[in-house]
Parts: sequence; structure tokens; C-alpha cells
Amino acid sequence: MGPDITGRPGSDGEHALQRRLGTEARADRFYDEQVLDHLNERMRDFVARQEMFFLATADRHGECDNSFRAGPPGFLHVLDPRAIAYPEYRGNGVHASLGNITENPHAGLLLMDFDRARIGLHINGRASVVPDAELRAHHPELPRDTVPGRAAELWVRIDVEEAYVHCAKHIPQLVKAARRTARDWGTDDYKRKGGDFFGAAREAQVRRTRELNGRPVPAALTAGPERPAPPPPPPPGAAAWREEARRALELARRRGAGTGESSGGWFG
Repeated sequence: MGPDITGRPGSDGEHALQRRLGTEARADRFYDEQVLDHLNERMRDFVARQEMFFLATADRHGECDNSFRAGPPGFLHVLDPRAIAYPEYRGNGVHASLGNITENPHAGLLLMDFDRARIGLHINGRASVVPDAELRAHHPELPRDTVPGRAAELWVRIDVEEAYVHCAKHIPQLVKAARRTARDWGTDDYKRKGGDFFGAAREAQVRRTRELNGRPVPAALTAGPERPAPPPPPPPGAAAWREEARRALELARRRGAGTGESSGGWFG
């Protein structure tokens, strides 16, 4: 999102929908009270605790990609109130996110705390790919072993343009499960990385074998618009949404009452 000619945050599309649906007053209140151009102290503390986030990028044509990043707490490093950075490690070699960033610097991060606060934080800004030595020259405090067994060669730096809360009312409460083994940070073991969980590699192998033998490829292995998409699951009923929202709001009120904090919001 970027400011329009009136100085309001957001896109022309969202402003047009606000006018059409009559939500301009609510939207303006959210812009005024919740959207910052930096990370305040509570946001910085929140970022430093997170073990994962979702990263949205797009190429120069606007084709979108959404990816997942994870690491020990602190792997998403706060450089200062207006900049954060995270390390890039060896993956599948595709570099979809990095490739998009080299064409289009706009990036959106979504940090979700499902376990403790049950709240989210959006961070939008301009991303750049920076070699480790270059970023470390300006920020020598950067950790060298953010993920056991992996040294970062590249970092992605995000210069913050917008930061705002993702409300709690529909975020599910998730509890970390006990794991039989520690997470396999840095592993190149095919099975430990998930193997062919969705069967895509097997389908590709079957398709190649049939093509080499001049045999028709089964329709189930042929991707294309002629294959009808499965029907979407029915949405939750309105009563279920209202009850979940009521429970979330009640929990937020109890927490606020217990800490004696003002009503300024989760991030102040």
C-alpha cells in the first residue's frame, strides 16, 4: 500500500471500495489510530519473539507469490525502528521470493502469534537483497548462526513503510505440540524436508515415463483449465463467527483489565 493524493494510506482500489460500501469513516479511523510508518517499541518486541512469518512478493508483472520463513526467535532481526532483516538460506534453488524482489521491491510480511498473544502484525515496505558482509559492516550485532548449521550468505532487508495490527477475533488458538525430535534446521535430507508429501514428483515421473513410451498420460496427471476445481468447503455459519468474535473480544478485555493498560491497542 502507498499513500494516495489525499495522504491516506492504502491503494486506490481499497479507497474505491470504501466509498462504494460506506466504510470510509471506519477505514480512516483505522488508518489514523493503527497504521504507523515505523515499528514502535511493542512491535519491535513482538518481532524479536517470532519464529515464523509469511512473505508476500510479486514480480514486475504483478504475479504474486506467498512464502513461509521460519527460524529461532530473533531470526527476523530488528535493525532499527524503520528497518528489519532476515537471513536467506539454501532452499530448493528456485529463489521465487528473491527473484521477485529484484524485479519489484514491494514486500508484505505477516507475523502471526497463534500461541501466546493470538494477534498478528503486518509489515509492508521496500525489500532489498543484501550480501551478508555488506549488511554486517553496517550492523555488526547481527547473529552469525541464526539457524544451527547454516551461515547466511544473503539477507533481505525491509525498509518499513507501514506497520499495523492484524486483529485477534478470527485467529485460532494453537498450542505447540511436543516433538519426538528437534527441528531439522539446515538439513538436506530429502525425507526430513518432507519428501514427496503431495505426490507431485511421482506424478511427474509417471508422466515422463508414459510420454517416453508414447502412451497417453492419464487425465488425473494432466493439469489444465479443463479440469473442474473441487467445490469450496461451506463457510462457517454467522452464529459461529459471532460466537468466536465474542470470545476473542472478551479475552482481550480481560487481558487489558488485568494489566491496567490503556485502550490504545495491542501495540500501543
